[in-house]
Amino acid sequence: MKRICSLMMLGLLLVLAACGGDSSSTAGGSEKKVLEFWHIDPGEKEKIYEEAVERFEEKNPDVDVKVLRIPNDAYKQKLSVAMSGGNPPDVFHSWGGGWLKQFVDQDKVMDVTEDIEPSKFNELALANGTFDEKVYGLPLGLSIDVVFYNKEIFEKYGLEEPETYEEWLTIIDTLNENEIIPIALANKTKWPGAYYLMNFASRIAGPELFDSAFNREGKGFDDEAYVQAGEYIQEMVKKDAFNEGFNGVPYDEGTGRQLLYSGQAAMMDMTISFLNNVRSEAPDFEEKLDFFVFPKVDGGQGDQTHVGAATGPVWSAAKNTEHPELAKELMKELTSEETARNYTDRTGSLTAVSGVVPTDEFTSQFYDVVEQATHLQMPYDQTLPPELAELHKDTTQAIFGLDMTPEEAAKQMEEKAQEELE
Repeated sequence: MKRICSLMMLGLLLVLAACGGDSSSTAGGSEKKVLEFWHIDPGEKEKIYEEAVERFEEKNPDVDVKVLRIPNDAYKQKLSVAMSGGNPPDVFHSWGGGWLKQFVDQDKVMDVTEDIEPSKFNELALANGTFDEKVYGLPLGLSIDVVFYNKEIFEKYGLEEPETYEEWLTIIDTLNENEIIPIALANKTKWPGAYYLMNFASRIAGPELFDSAFNREGKGFDDEAYVQAGEYIQEMVKKDAFNEGFNGVPYDEGTGRQLLYSGQAAMMDMTISFLNNVRSEAPDFEEKLDFFVFPKVDGGQGDQTHVGAATGPVWSAAKNTEHPELAKELMKELTSEETARNYTDRTGSLTAVSGVVPTDEFTSQFYDVVEQATHLQMPYDQTLPPELAELHKDTTQAIFGLDMTPEEAAKQMEEKAQEELE
C-alpha cells in the first residue's frame, strides 16, 4: 500500500513539474520560451495588441506570449503588487511619468536607450518615459484634452469658439439663460476636473510653472498662479457652468456624456477618447460634434499651443525578465509602424509613433493640434509621485466643491511637495 501511495505521489509531482514554470511552456514536443504581457485596453485596441503579438510570435516561433488584460482600476494595484513581489510581467502597460518612475527608482524597469531610434517617436511623448536621459518606456498612444461642444447648440444661439476665458464666461451666461447646462462634468473620479486646474495654471503662468514646482527650481505649488487657477474654477462653479452634483458623477458610467448626447449640456473638457465613446454610444451625435483648445487667459503667459496631453499605452519591460532581448523585440512590435497605423486608423486615436498621420478626418484635426503644439503638459497625477498625485486630485475636487479655498489647496500641495520632492 505504501508503494502505491509513493508511486501516486511521484506521478503527481511529475505532473506539477510539467505544468509549472513561468519562463517556458511545451508545445508540439518542444519547449517554448514564455513572455507575460499585461495591458488594460478592451475592444479594438485589445485586438490590435493581439495582432502585434501574433506577428511577434510568427517571427519568433520558439516564443509563447501570455497576454493578460486587466481593467484599468485594478491594473495599477495588481502591477504594484507584482513589482514588489519580484514577479512582474515581462512587458507591461504604463503611462510614463511619475507612475513609471516609481518603478524605475526601485530599479525594476529595463533601460532600452541603446535599443531604440528616438526619431521614431514624438519627442515630447518619448520624454515622458525618459528619466536621467535613459529611456524606460516606448509610447504607442498619445492623447490630448480639448473642449468638445455641440455645434447645433452653438449655432442656435449664435455662439463662436472662445479664444479667451472672458469669452467662455459669456457663452456660459448665454447657455444658462436658455436653460442649457454649459459644461458637463463627471468629477467623482477627480481626474476630469484636474484638467481645469492644469490648463488654467498653464494659461496664467506658462508651462514652465509646473516644471519649476516639480523640479523644485524656484516656484512652488503654492505659487499665486495656482491660487488664481483655483479662483477661476470657483468662479465657474458659482456661475453655474457645470451640471448639478458633478463631484458625485462617475465618468466611466457615461452619465456626463449622456448630457451632451441628449442636448441637455453643450460642452465637455475631455481627452480625445471622447470621440471613441461617441462612436460606440451615440454615433449619430458625431455630426454635431466639434472642439476647441482650452481658452487663454487675458494677460497670461500661456497660449493655445500649450496643450494638455497624456501618453498611453507606454510599453515597458521588467528589468528582471529572463528574456530581455525578446522583451525588447515585443516592445518594438507593439510600437511598429503597422501597429501604430492600426491603432490610429481603427480606434480614432493619436499615436506617438512619428510619421503615422491619421486618415480619419476627425482624428486628423487632433493630429494638427499636436503638430502645432509647442508644449504638451502631461497630467499631474501621472507625473507626480503617487501620494502627491492623489493630494492634487483631492484638493482640486475640493476646490470644485467649494469645500476648500484655492489658498488652502495650494498650501497643502506645497507642504506635501516639500516632503515628497525635496
